[in-house]
Amino acid sequence: MAHRSSSTRVVLASLAGTTIEWYEFFIYGTAAVLVFDKLFFPSYDDFVGTLLSLSTFALAFVARPIGGALFGHFGDRIGRKSMLVVTLCLMGGATLCIGLLPTYDSIGAAAPILLVLLRIVQGLSLGGEYGGAVLMSVEHAARSRRGFFGALVNTGAAWGLLLANLVFLLTSQLSDESFLTWGWRVPFLLSAILVGLGLLIRLKLAESPDFQQVKDSGEVRKAPLAEVLTKHWSRVLLMCLAYIPAGATFYIATVYSLSFGEKQLGMDRNMILELVLLVNVFTIVAIPFFGWLSDRVDRKKIFWIGIVGMAALPYVWFSTFQSGSFGLMLLGFVLLFIPYAANYGTMPTFFAHVFPPAVRYTGMSVGYTLGTVFGSGLAPIIATWLFDSTGSWSAIAIYMTAAGVVGAVATIFLTERHADPATAAVDPAPEAGRV
Repeated sequence: MAHRSSSTRVVLASLAGTTIEWYEFFIYGTAAVLVFDKLFFPSYDDFVGTLLSLSTFALAFVARPIGGALFGHFGDRIGRKSMLVVTLCLMGGATLCIGLLPTYDSIGAAAPILLVLLRIVQGLSLGGEYGGAVLMSVEHAARSRRGFFGALVNTGAAWGLLLANLVFLLTSQLSDESFLTWGWRVPFLLSAILVGLGLLIRLKLAESPDFQQVKDSGEVRKAPLAEVLTKHWSRVLLMCLAYIPAGATFYIATVYSLSFGEKQLGMDRNMILELVLLVNVFTIVAIPFFGWLSDRVDRKKIFWIGIVGMAALPYVWFSTFQSGSFGLMLLGFVLLFIPYAANYGTMPTFFAHVFPPAVRYTGMSVGYTLGTVFGSGLAPIIATWLFDSTGSWSAIAIYMTAAGVVGAVATIFLTERHADPATAAVDPAPEAGRV
């Protein structure tokens, strides 16, 4: 009973911290679509300004693999807990600075340059955050509850986006002039309070049992990144490709849809934010369900079926999205996010078990974050370019289907090799690789 209580505290702490990180990440994405093109790139036409603004959003995804490798390295050498404290502080500091940042009208070209630098810090932070938060929860859990606990952490993205959209819905009630002048800053400044609360929770956590076992057995690696890239590179590549469908689906439906609906279809901005908000409420329930199911049914099979659904349903989603009917649009969002929830709900525990504990933080962080570069960061930009080039959403749907095919094939070759916490903590390695 004591172990279960401890595991529950850890997963709640991981969820709270991850929610804060994703909230800070998503308020940037929302602001990039709604205001950054006007405030930081005002000398360009509407299309180019939006593309540049979304490029700064995507830049963080390029930084995420670097953050994953950096924090993964120290997470496998020093421990999971300390890295989670550092990543939360970095994300919070960068987000607060964005909220205080002067615009182009005040300091000229320095404004977008500083915005880019702060966005890179956000990317580095989130690159190290995800793997540590998942591993703390999964490695603290009993084997029969690892899928459920990992899925709970993955609802942090939905909670973060939900919170971000709620705050933006409130601030968007302001006049356009007030929103552009100061209203957009409020979500960024509020993050300081959330970070303080998150740090209080995380500082009280105990270290992961799996890492403690590695440490006690003297199997801590001296160069975990080098080992991952030499011994486990194929797993990193497969994980990267397997993630792409979820990233493309999520960011096209929750970030690009804001620009597509408002600028291409002439929809009310608040209505689209409400749709995204409602579908995130749905995923907060659906993701843990599929995680729970994965403790009872083949986890990889659920993950793979989710990819197939995401590949098939973009055509339905776009058709309902352009209908203009709130009910039909909501139905399209839900249909698209059922397979997304199945895939994303099983992802954390499935991915965590691909690598042995001694290099798990590094391997999972690098593989996952590389996937976010291609599946998440580039998706809104590719979607914007495809629609501008073709004038049709069909090209975007085909792109999402292609991402699904790539992910489905990669998943076939990706396996859970280290799912049992009772087995040996590590793969064999040369003595020179240990400390």
